[in-house]
Amino acid sequence: MARSSHTCVCGAVLQFKQDLRKEPGTTAPTWKCKDCATPVPGTVAEKIRHQHPS
Repeated sequence: MARSSHTCVCGAVLQFKQDLRKEPGTTAPTWKCKDCATPVPGTVAEKIRHQHPS
């Protein structure tokens, strides 16, 4: 399976779950960049969330 990645507006390359931050208190998961808290599109975040550095 090909790896997914997303380049945030701050320049960070999001590739793994560790690069994302989940917003608490929401019914549907809302994922944001861990560096600048910019929202990441849901479909991209779900793909990245399941990737592990190995």
